[in-house]
Amino acid sequence: MRVNEFDHPFIASSYDEVEGSREDLDLYVSVAGELGARSVLDIGCGTGVLAVRLAGDGYAVTGVDPAGAMLEVARDKPGADTVRWVHGTALDVPVAAEDDRVDLAVMTGNVAQVFLTDSDWLATLRAVHTCLTPGGHLVFETRIPERRAWEDWAQWGESTRQIAGVGEVRDSFEVVDVDLPFVSFRSDNRLPDGSIVTAESTLVFRSLDAITQTLAAAGFELVETRDAPDRPGREWVVIARRL
Repeated sequence: MRVNEFDHPFIASSYDEVEGSREDLDLYVSVAGELGARSVLDIGCGTGVLAVRLAGDGYAVTGVDPAGAMLEVARDKPGADTVRWVHGTALDVPVAAEDDRVDLAVMTGNVAQVFLTDSDWLATLRAVHTCLTPGGHLVFETRIPERRAWEDWAQWGESTRQIAGVGEVRDSFEVVDVDLPFVSFRSDNRLPDGSIVTAESTLVFRSLDAITQTLAAAGFELVETRDAPDRPGREWVVIARRL
């Protein structure tokens, strides 16, 4: 069975277990405090790990994701009732009044790289611009193209893991195409009953110049780029301000 990204019960229900303790999210918690944010929009929130964590810290949080299966997992977490969940994309987040706007928008993990065309990326950035208060910030991470992460991914091959409530799952991962700036890959998950769940994804690896230009076109200024503490030299952490 082929799935569209993460919108499948097995992918969603096993996601947190596969991803582990998510130290990568510490960065966003730290930046939210540093920027003095009070409200946060988590774009591509997935199973809601960051959204629920921030809500528990007292932020007003909206989590948005196009994968309904992931949101089902998110809504079942302790504290999830304090988060506003939106099934869709940044373009679907309702902003009917000034009070609906947020101080900070974030895209964790690979979220910023799933918008393959400049038109889709710009549409997302402009939607985020609408969701932010004047002077509000957008923070996201994106892999540095020169680091050539796909060469590391190509070494992953097969692995076996125990998934609670499922049993032993054998995962076969492969990079299927590199046509820069695009890299496509797939993962075949063989379940204990012999069925196979296949997930296919493509990411775009934009240059920093391209990121800066598209941010400007959407009404942002690039404030700074940082290194990801848990992935030094691999990614840019981009901090932009809404003009």
